[in-house]
Amino acid sequence: MILYTNIEIKIPQFPRRIISSWIKNVSMTFQKEVGEIAYIFCTDTKIKKLNKTYLSHNYYTDVITFDYSKNEIISGDIFISIETVKSNAEKYQVTFKQELFRVMIHGILHLCGLNDQTEKENEIMKIFETNALIVLKNNYNYNEF
Repeated sequence: MILYTNIEIKIPQFPRRIISSWIKNVSMTFQKEVGEIAYIFCTDTKIKKLNKTYLSHNYYTDVITFDYSKNEIISGDIFISIETVKSNAEKYQVTFKQELFRVMIHGILHLCGLNDQTEKENEIMKIFETNALIVLKNNYNYNEF
């Protein structure tokens, strides 16, 4: 089950069934099954507080993933700062939805076992993000980028 919820900010509009199906498809490429995943859309203030409390980082970020996965079933809470997604979309000159979906799949890729702590891990993460976005666009005929 994939839940979409919010704290102190409006949930962005997107086709939830298509995105949920896409997330399950990406997870299957890692031989993982989707368990309980909650996307929590929030403000910069909230994500910075989470970042400081749980990761000892005193800065804003776009996504924080809390992993509750067991064996081959991925589960977790994925907090996404909509404000940072918007500013990153402008910074990287992509649409808001492109950046939103990149961040959403980034959290899933963490649950599937990918990390991004080193330069090499970050390169691998970016490759998987890009491939997943191509799958969304081509396989799901999703052209609202």
